[in-house]
Amino acid sequence: MSLADRLLDVGVEEGLVMNGYDDCVVGVLERYGMEPIVLYDKDKVIKKLMDDGCETYEEAVEFYEFNQLGGWHGDKTPGFLVPLPKE
Repeated sequence: MSLADRLLDVGVEEGLVMNGYDDCVVGVLERYGMEPIVLYDKDKVIKKLMDDGCETYEEAVEFYEFNQLGGWHGDKTPGFLVPLPKE
Protein backbone atom coordinates (compact mmCIF):
# COMPACT_ATOMS: atom_id res chain seq x y z
CA MET A 1 0.00 0.00 0.00
CA SER A 2 1.36 3.41 -0.94
CA LEU A 3 2.02 6.19 1.55
CA ALA A 4 -0.77 8.24 -0.04
CA ASP A 5 -3.22 5.38 0.53
CA ARG A 6 -2.06 4.92 4.12
CA LEU A 7 -2.49 8.65 4.77
CA LEU A 8 -5.99 8.55 3.28
CA ASP A 9 -6.83 5.69 5.64
CA VAL A 10 -6.21 7.99 8.61
CA GLY A 11 -8.00 10.96 7.06
CA VAL A 12 -5.10 12.95 5.60
CA GLU A 13 -6.09 13.89 2.08
CA GLU A 14 -3.60 16.60 1.21
CA GLY A 15 -0.58 16.02 3.40
CA LEU A 16 2.77 17.29 2.20
CA VAL A 17 5.44 14.62 1.90
CA MET A 18 9.15 14.54 1.13
CA ASN A 19 9.83 12.56 -2.03
CA GLY A 20 11.95 9.49 -1.39
CA TYR A 21 11.41 9.40 2.37
CA ASP A 22 8.26 7.27 2.64
CA ASP A 23 10.12 4.74 4.78
CA CYS A 24 10.90 7.49 7.32
CA VAL A 25 7.25 8.35 8.04
CA VAL A 26 6.19 7.33 11.54
CA GLY A 27 2.68 8.70 11.58
CA VAL A 28 0.50 11.76 11.52
CA LEU A 29 0.54 14.62 14.02
CA GLU A 30 -2.88 15.92 15.02
CA ARG A 31 -3.14 19.40 16.51
CA TYR A 32 -6.24 21.13 17.79
CA GLY A 33 -7.70 23.53 15.24
CA MET A 34 -5.17 22.64 12.55
CA GLU A 35 -4.90 20.15 9.74
CA PRO A 36 -2.93 17.01 10.56
CA ILE A 37 0.62 16.84 9.24
CA VAL A 38 2.88 13.98 8.18
CA LEU A 39 5.43 13.11 10.87
CA TYR A 40 8.91 11.84 10.02
CA ASP A 41 11.47 10.18 12.29
CA LYS A 42 14.43 12.59 12.37
CA ASP A 43 16.96 9.79 13.01
CA LYS A 44 15.67 7.79 10.03
CA VAL A 45 15.84 10.86 7.79
CA ILE A 46 19.46 11.54 8.77
CA LYS A 47 20.39 7.87 8.28
CA LYS A 48 18.79 7.95 4.82
CA LEU A 49 20.76 11.08 3.95
CA MET A 50 23.95 9.27 4.92
CA ASP A 51 22.95 6.19 2.91
CA ASP A 52 22.17 8.42 -0.09
CA GLY A 53 25.41 10.37 -0.27
CA CYS A 54 26.18 12.54 2.74
CA GLU A 55 29.66 11.44 3.74
CA THR A 56 29.48 12.28 7.44
CA TYR A 57 26.84 12.49 10.15
CA GLU A 58 27.56 16.21 10.49
CA GLU A 59 27.02 16.75 6.75
CA ALA A 60 23.71 14.89 6.93
CA VAL A 61 22.56 16.92 9.95
CA GLU A 62 23.51 20.18 8.23
CA PHE A 63 21.56 19.18 5.10
CA TYR A 64 18.57 18.11 7.22
CA GLU A 65 18.54 21.33 9.25
CA PHE A 66 18.83 23.64 6.26
CA ASN A 67 16.80 21.85 3.59
CA GLN A 68 14.25 19.71 5.42
CA LEU A 69 13.65 21.13 8.89
CA GLY A 70 14.25 24.64 7.54
CA GLY A 71 11.84 24.29 4.62
CA TRP A 72 8.49 25.96 5.37
CA HIS A 73 5.67 25.15 2.95
CA GLY A 74 2.67 26.40 4.88
CA ASP A 75 0.57 24.85 7.62
CA LYS A 76 0.86 21.36 6.11
CA THR A 77 4.67 21.33 6.26
CA PRO A 78 5.77 17.95 7.66
CA GLY A 79 7.15 17.62 11.18
CA PHE A 80 10.00 15.61 12.63
CA LEU A 81 9.91 13.36 15.67
CA VAL A 82 12.85 13.74 18.03
CA PRO A 83 12.76 10.90 20.58
CA LEU A 84 13.43 11.74 24.21
CA PRO A 85 16.55 10.19 25.71
CA LYS A 86 15.85 7.09 27.76
CA GLU A 87 15.98 7.57 31.52
